[in-house]
Amino acid sequence: MTSTRERILATSLELFNRQGERNVTTNHIAEALGISPGNLYYHFRNKGEIVKELFIRYQAMVEAFLQVPAGRPLTWQDKVGYLESILESIWATRFLHRDLGHLLNQDETLREDYREFVSICLKKGLNIYQGLRASGLIAASDEDLQALMVNTWVIVASWAMFVQSMVPDDHRDLDRDRKLLQQGIYQVVCLEAPYLKGEALEHLDSIKARYGSAANAMEMLAGQAGMRRDGNDDR
Repeated sequence: MTSTRERILATSLELFNRQGERNVTTNHIAEALGISPGNLYYHFRNKGEIVKELFIRYQAMVEAFLQVPAGRPLTWQDKVGYLESILESIWATRFLHRDLGHLLNQDETLREDYREFVSICLKKGLNIYQGLRASGLIAASDEDLQALMVNTWVIVASWAMFVQSMVPDDHRDLDRDRKLLQQGIYQVVCLEAPYLKGEALEHLDSIKARYGSAANAMEMLAGQAGMRRDGNDDR
């Protein structure tokens, strides 16, 4: 049987992802679970502790897949695997990305932990790019690889926040939200494109098609902006 603590975390994550962390209180979480606020506080003293635990789990998930396999060269399939893992991690904990600035500003400890997390991810990501270069799938200088890693992180970390800024709260749709997040991975693919060679370059078009297109991104984002204007006009 799932423990109450695990149920609290699972329900909190669902509510945060759907409604945004700022719009969810501990009372909302307790009500959704059918437990008393006192029962919730037995496991977590406040909402910040729930957020921190969800971040720790997100951190572990990301650090687990940012690994270079031992004993063999990286392949273009590995590259796709990294992209898929990035997408799934963002989708699973999208509230962290959408509300990141707010969450870090209100919790100094979380802010310090996040800085350390970013540092670790940048190092692991650079190792992956170096592994792809060693496998003949990327042609780039050390300087280019470092810039590519930083720019990739900026897109991955901020894309969900960017999408949220374009989508009115009253027009949320899970399928559309996921497609828009996929467009973030498409942007990463385009960022990498000038450096690809070998099999990675040969499969570039199919990988682009897997995550979207420049036209789709512009159309979807323009559509969301139109919804926002229409909503404002209604008021």
